[in-house]
Amino acid sequence: MNTKRFENKVVIVTGACRGIGEAIALAFAREGAHAVSICVGDPADITAKMKALGAKFTAYTEDFGKLSQKRAAELIADIVKVAGRVDVLVNNAGIIKRAPIVDHSEADWNAVLQINLSAPFFLSQAVGKWWLTGGREQSAPDARLKVVNIASMLSFQGGVFVPGYTASKSGIAGITKAFANELAKERMNFNAVAPGYIATDNTKPLREDPVRSKTILDRIPESRWGSPEDIAGAILFLASKDADYMNGTIMNVDGGWLAR
Repeated sequence: MNTKRFENKVVIVTGACRGIGEAIALAFAREGAHAVSICVGDPADITAKMKALGAKFTAYTEDFGKLSQKRAAELIADIVKVAGRVDVLVNNAGIIKRAPIVDHSEADWNAVLQINLSAPFFLSQAVGKWWLTGGREQSAPDARLKVVNIASMLSFQGGVFVPGYTASKSGIAGITKAFANELAKERMNFNAVAPGYIATDNTKPLREDPVRSKTILDRIPESRWGSPEDIAGAILFLASKDADYMNGTIMNVDGGWLAR
């Protein structure tokens, strides 16, 4: 019998209304999960795709630029009330602001750090607290709570023209390890995927610049831009039982970029 890996599991994916997040949410749904999307945008497109799959799906609209610690706790509590539990949280939502360091505005800095780092911290904190204060007791003895963050190659490199993004993704790598250090013993797994250059809206300006695009492709051993589905596969692995002994790991999915 072909058993779906995430049958009857509740999986939260932030930023699931497009791009990498949409690919992740759909991949989980195909594996039997009740997918829960949290997006700032219109969920109509992903809702239609989930309906076509016959998947169980719940959509929330939330502005991560304003997400507070209190609101994150309320959001997780509501999802638990509606879906019954949380098995996986994927912190995918993020933005990037490009400008030379000397021109990088305070507003852009604050927005990127809030959405890319503070919001994932608050949501991870909230699901962790739910697990420790009742979620674990309601679960099977071998069940684990899985949190997977989206890091970046710039969790390891400095980048150019993206100081806020670099800071936020370096921070994501750090808090992934910090959560793992404290909570691995509580049957929780905190890992991250560091995507390379993926064909999404965020990288559209780079792909449309023939000089910059060629420079990037010349360095990638795979000689191609990654797809959102490339990232979704890695996320599903880290969220699965196969990765139970992985904790605090930052997994590169970059076509070999960091190996050069």
